[in-house]
Amino acid sequence: MHEMSLCEGIRRVVDQVAGSGDITRVTRVRLEIGRFAGVEKPALEFAWAVVMRGSKAEGATLEMIDLPGRALCYDCMATVSIDHRLDPCPNCGSGKLMPDGGDEMRIKDMEVL
Repeated sequence: MHEMSLCEGIRRVVDQVAGSGDITRVTRVRLEIGRFAGVEKPALEFAWAVVMRGSKAEGATLEMIDLPGRALCYDCMATVSIDHRLDPCPNCGSGKLMPDGGDEMRIKDMEVL
């Protein structure tokens, strides 16, 4: 379950941000998660509750924002949204696609008190 280690990385960032200044509590963390990131959201939510215990983010809401998969089509040279890595180009039907987005996961923002 790599979601636990993902949450541990997020906690390090949250602790770093919350430790610099007069922040007493983190109330919400919003994550952007790409379609191809390989993150199991229920497992991430479970890991979130476990890993954030004892931190300034304990009890904070975890909001996950879905990002689409993207690819460059070599035939029509368009950047297109795709649901699966092997989908054809929705514009021209070509199978010559190079994925160029959708595998990222990053903290978009945090609400703090």
